[in-house]
Amino acid sequence: MPETSPGSPQRGTTATTPTLDTVAVASQDPTREQPWADLGLKADEYQSIREILGRRPTSAELAMYSVMWSEHCSYKSSKVHLKQFSEIPQETPAGRMLAGIGENAGVIDVGQGYAVTFKVESHNHPSYVEPYQGAATGVGGIVRDILAMGARPVAVMDPLRFGPLDAPDTLRVLPGIVAGVGGYGNCLGLPNIGGEAVFDESYLGNPLVNALCVGVLRHEDLHLAKASGAGNQVILYGARTGGDGIGGVSILASETFESTGPAKRPAVQVGDPFMEKLLIECTLEIFAARLVAGIQDLGGAGLSCATSELASAGDGGMHVELDRVPLRDSTLSPEEILMSESQERMMAVVEPDDVAAFLSICAKWEVDATVIGEVTDTGRLHIDWHGERVVDVPPRSVAHDGPTYHRPFARPDSQDVLQADVAEALPRPTTGDELRETVLRLAASPNLCDKSWITDQYDRYVRGNTVLAQPSDSGMIRIDEDTNLGVAVSTDCNGRFARLDPYAGAQLALAESYRNVATGGATPLAISDCLNFGSPEDPAVMWQFAEACRGLKDGCLELGIPVTGGNVSLYNQTGETAILPTPVVAVLGVIQDVTKRTPSAFEAAGERIFLLGETREELSGSEWAHVVHGHLGGRPPAVDLAGEKALAELLREGVGLLTSAHDLSDGGLAQTLVEAGLHSMIGANVSLPGDAFVGLFAESAGRVLVTVASGDEERLIELASRHGVTLTSLGDTGGDSIVVSGQFELALLEVRSAWMATLPAALG
Repeated sequence: MPETSPGSPQRGTTATTPTLDTVAVASQDPTREQPWADLGLKADEYQSIREILGRRPTSAELAMYSVMWSEHCSYKSSKVHLKQFSEIPQETPAGRMLAGIGENAGVIDVGQGYAVTFKVESHNHPSYVEPYQGAATGVGGIVRDILAMGARPVAVMDPLRFGPLDAPDTLRVLPGIVAGVGGYGNCLGLPNIGGEAVFDESYLGNPLVNALCVGVLRHEDLHLAKASGAGNQVILYGARTGGDGIGGVSILASETFESTGPAKRPAVQVGDPFMEKLLIECTLEIFAARLVAGIQDLGGAGLSCATSELASAGDGGMHVELDRVPLRDSTLSPEEILMSESQERMMAVVEPDDVAAFLSICAKWEVDATVIGEVTDTGRLHIDWHGERVVDVPPRSVAHDGPTYHRPFARPDSQDVLQADVAEALPRPTTGDELRETVLRLAASPNLCDKSWITDQYDRYVRGNTVLAQPSDSGMIRIDEDTNLGVAVSTDCNGRFARLDPYAGAQLALAESYRNVATGGATPLAISDCLNFGSPEDPAVMWQFAEACRGLKDGCLELGIPVTGGNVSLYNQTGETAILPTPVVAVLGVIQDVTKRTPSAFEAAGERIFLLGETREELSGSEWAHVVHGHLGGRPPAVDLAGEKALAELLREGVGLLTSAHDLSDGGLAQTLVEAGLHSMIGANVSLPGDAFVGLFAESAGRVLVTVASGDEERLIELASRHGVTLTSLGDTGGDSIVVSGQFELALLEVRSAWMATLPAALG
C-alpha cells in the first residue's frame, strides 16, 4: 500500500492560488471531477451531497462530508440497531441520568451532589498501524471526551485484544500498544485501574485497543456540546493543527485492512500528553470561572466534527475564519485543516464579555487560544479562507443527517454446524494428576496468566484515590475524601461466547461486568459499550451485530440499568477474516463508603469458603476448550439475568460479612481458586460435589466464590436463602497449597511460578 492516505488533498494550496475551490467556483463549475471515492464516499452518498447543496461540493465541503459521513462518525450501518437503546428508561432505581447517548459521554448522578461521566471508545486500526501513537492518542481522545462534559478525569482503563502471544505481529504491536497506553496515561497523572488483555487468532493483524475514562463533576458543572447565542465567540485552544491524522476516520477507521501489513501512517495521530495535561487544567479553571457556553473536544474528524456538531446542536449557525487556525505546518490546505485529527485541541463557545478572561486563563497555562469565529442565526455553517468562502452547508446535514444504511443481515447456515460441535464431547482429564496438570496449564495460558508485565507499566495509584485496581475484579476510585463515596468500574467480554451466540454473548459480557462491580460491594448504575465487529458489508457480521445490540438492550431492561453511550468499531478484519464479535461492556457502580469494599483475594487462613450460584456442565467456548483442544463450538453458558440481579443484591448486602468475593468466569472455579490464593499466598482446602472436572473448569455464569469468618456461616446461609441464591459449602482457607479433596494438591509456589512466567518469557 502507498505510504500516504489515498485521495488526501494535495498540499500547497494557498489563498493566492487561482485553484482555490470556493463556493462561487463550485457553482460555476458543476462538472469538475472530485475524488469522492478515494475519500471513502459511495456514489449515492456523493449524489446526496450534491442534492443537499444544490450544486457540487467544494473541496473543503467534500472533505467535511467524507469524514463526518464515515462509518466511524456517522454510525451509518449501526444506528438503525443502536436506536433500540433509547427504549431503556433513562432514570432507574439505581441512578439518574444527567446526560446520555448523543453527548460526548454519559453522565449519571451518584449522590451527594456528585455526578460521574464515563465512556469507552476504540482506537483499533491506528494502533495496528502505529502501535504506540495509536494507543496513546486513543487514551488522549477519551480523556478529552470526559473533560468536555465538565468533569475532571480521574481514572482510565484499557480493554485490549491481540493475536496469539507467540505470533510475530503480536510481538510487534503489543509492547508498543502497552507503552502507548501507559506513557500517555502516566504523563497525565491518571491511574489505570483495570482492563483486559485477551489473545485469540482472530485478532491477528487487527488488535483491539479500547480505552475508557472516568470523570467526576458536581451537578452544576455539567457542560454540553452546543453553540448557542448569536454573537458568541468560537475559540479554538490547545495544540496547533498539523498534518497528522488526516482522513483517519474515513480512510483508516472505516475500511477493512488488507493482509499485506501496516500502511497508512499519515492517518495516525501523534500525541503530546504534556500538552493534554495543560489543556485539562486550563479547561477546568475555565469551567470554574463559568466562562463557557458550549464546548467540544476535537477528536475524530477534527474541526469538521467540532464546528458542525456544535452548530447543529445549538442555534444552527456558525461562521469560521479558517485561516485563523494556528498551524504547525503552514503548507496545509483548507481541506487538510478541516480533516486533520491533530490531538490536544478543544473548541469553546464564549460570550463576548468573557473572551478576555478566557484568553487570560489560557495564557496562564501556556495554551494557545484563538478566536476563529462566532455563532450566527443563519442556520448555516460558513467557513472562509482568507476572505473566500469555502464552506456553506446546513450543519445538521454534516453532523447528524448523514446516510442511514439498512444493511442486509442473516443468521449464517454455518451457525448451526458451529453450535452442534459441542465442547462437552471433548476428551477430558479423569485422574487427579491430570486435573492438577490442567489447572497448571490453564493458569499459565496467555489469557489467564499474570498480566503484571502489562499492568506494571501503568501507574495504578497516582492521585491517591485508587481503592482497587488490577488484578481485582473491578477498579474502584474514591471521589470524596471526606465521605469516602466512590465508584467501581469493570469492562468485560468473551468473544468466543459472542461467536457461538451473539445475543447471549453480549448478555454474558454485561452480566460479568455487572457481577464484577457488585463483588466489590458497589451498586451497578449504568453501562457504556464498545462494539467491535467485522465488516458491515457481510450479512453474517451484521447479524452478529444486530443480535448483540438486541441482547444488550434486553439485558439492560431486565437489570434496570441504562446505556449512557458508547462506540461502534466496524471493519475489524484482515482480508476476509473477521475478528470474534467483541461487544465490550463497561459497567459503572457506586459505593457509599470505599473503606467497606469487599476484596477479591483470600484475606486470612481458617475462613469458610462458599460458592454462590449453580454449576452446570457448560464447557463450550470455555478457556479449557480453547487452550487444551483449540476448540470453538457449542453453545455458551446459559444467561440468568434475574439470578445475576439477586446475586448482586446479596453481594452488596453482604458487605462487612463477606471477607472476600471473586467472580467465576474464564477458567472456572480452578482459576478463581488460583487467583484468590496467589494474591495473598493463602491456600484452600476444598471438596467438590459431583464431577470434579466440571466443578473445576465449567464456566457457568452467575457464580461468585466468597469467604466468611468462621462462625458467620449461618448469617451467609440466611442471606443466600433470602435472595434465592444457591449456596454450596466448599471448604476452608489455609495452608500453602490448593487441595481438592480426593483429587490433587498443588503448591501455591508451583502454580505462581507457572502463572507468572508466561508474558515475561514471550515479551522479555
